Amino acid sequence: MIYKLDNPRVWRTYTGGDNLDVIHGMMPGALGSNYPEEWIVSDTASTGKKEGEGLSLIPSLGNLPLKSLISDSPSLFLGSSHVRKYGPRLGVLTKLIDSAERLTIQVHPDKLKAMEYFSSPFGKTECWYILGGSDPCVYAGFREGVTRELWKDLFDKQDTQGLLDCLIRHSVKEGDTVLIPGGLPHAIGADTFLIEIQEPTDYTLRFEKITPQGLQISDEQCHLGLGFDSIFDCCDYTTFTPDEARMQLFLRSYPRLDEDGVSLYKIVDYMDTPCFAMDKAMIREGKTLKLPDEGSFYGLYCYRGDGVMVSGDEAMDIRQGDQFFIPASEKEVSIGSRKGLMEVFLIRGPIVG
Repeated sequence: MIYKLDNPRVWRTYTGGDNLDVIHGMMPGALGSNYPEEWIVSDTASTGKKEGEGLSLIPSLGNLPLKSLISDSPSLFLGSSHVRKYGPRLGVLTKLIDSAERLTIQVHPDKLKAMEYFSSPFGKTECWYILGGSDPCVYAGFREGVTRELWKDLFDKQDTQGLLDCLIRHSVKEGDTVLIPGGLPHAIGADTFLIEIQEPTDYTLRFEKITPQGLQISDEQCHLGLGFDSIFDCCDYTTFTPDEARMQLFLRSYPRLDEDGVSLYKIVDYMDTPCFAMDKAMIREGKTLKLPDEGSFYGLYCYRGDGVMVSGDEAMDIRQGDQFFIPASEKEVSIGSRKGLMEVFLIRGPIVG
């Protein structure tokens, strides 16, 4: 059985979310400006305002959390090899992020630091696929000459422009893909719309105590209880020229499958990181994509279009903004477009084997 999920929105310290409202047929700003993220196929709760915020629910099962469903029969839903390696966890989290303002400068722990500080086997390596925006940009990687001592001094002074100047600003466009490994300081620019796939944690360590819009961030929200010294230990102080950073962090998407009316593009693959994988499928009207049977579960997000998903005798309508969990036990799954061009993102968990 394939499970249609709800569309959890998550409170953040930064503003945005109008593009998410439009996807779901709402007036921009319908949920307020501090709900700029939609979480996709999530068994991870946010560190936001409400307990359990961010967890995907299954409306057809009385809003049962996806996490609870999986825990009942993890091998059935995730695959026995996945469960042996990662336990009853998806091991991946995906988000739509629609920033109206620049995000605060931040860093996420890699796996080693996540285990040391949070007793978590997952850090927060992430990857961004740019969907659009007004002059979108991202900041990623230290410029040449930046040292821990300089970085900490600018932080102590809360010299926001100085901190920002330490990072390399990259102009981005629709279709660009940027890999952000744990330990790499970064920020997403204002008016940047993207889909993010990441390890399944919400460990964000911040270097700014006031957001660009003037919201005060508590010390606890900055260091998550670790203390400020620890957030500097989480940074990788490798420096780059702009060309070096772009060469190392920007990934090249290419077709995995390109047939008449159906294209399947690699966005991030296990060759890029063992943490997760994501493809984008472009399906034209009247055409059908058969999902590759790789013995693993899939998450699916319909970014645009109108179609149907078929597995055995089961058929489910798919519309813009819908998201689904496809268990590992499902075979012969196909997705077809009924009208116009259909664009869906296919999400896979960490590598197995």
